[in-house]
Amino acid sequence: MIRFVIPLIAVMLFFLEPAFSLFSPIEIGGERYTLVPRFVIVYLIFMAIYINRRQAIIYGIVLGLLYDMFHIDIIGLYAFLYPSICFIAALIIRQIHRHIGTAMMLALFLIVVLEMLSYFFASLLSLTSIGFDEFITGRLAPTMIANSIFVGMFGWFFKNLIYKRVLQGQGESL
Repeated sequence: MIRFVIPLIAVMLFFLEPAFSLFSPIEIGGERYTLVPRFVIVYLIFMAIYINRRQAIIYGIVLGLLYDMFHIDIIGLYAFLYPSICFIAALIIRQIHRHIGTAMMLALFLIVVLEMLSYFFASLLSLTSIGFDEFITGRLAPTMIANSIFVGMFGWFFKNLIYKRVLQGQGESL
């Protein structure tokens, strides 16, 4: 049963991202702040850390293509970025301990990398008109605050869920 829970949660998070995007932008003191939920990539990073890199990359390609088709104008951008972030997560976690705190910090760091890369691609193709300073204060900082809350709330849940799947898989192969 748990075999189906992993992809089901990935798809559910994919559909929850636009729902949470409805809360953005927020205007505080005359300033607009854009919050971008990155639930799917956080889940993929945890998959890359606790299951295996190959499975996370496959999910990254599929969900990245879906994200490209439904949310942005550049087909292939997130289909490239999601698996690349998963690959980087798997490489980094091989060098450090797989503690939940480390995984959470790595997820937040890789969200920054994803946001910066997506901003640079959009700037390169003239799809955005905001400057780098405005991007940092108006989008990256609020995005990191919102995603920090998400990672703090669900990181432990993702780790335990994925561990149960790994243990179930080991029991099936014995």
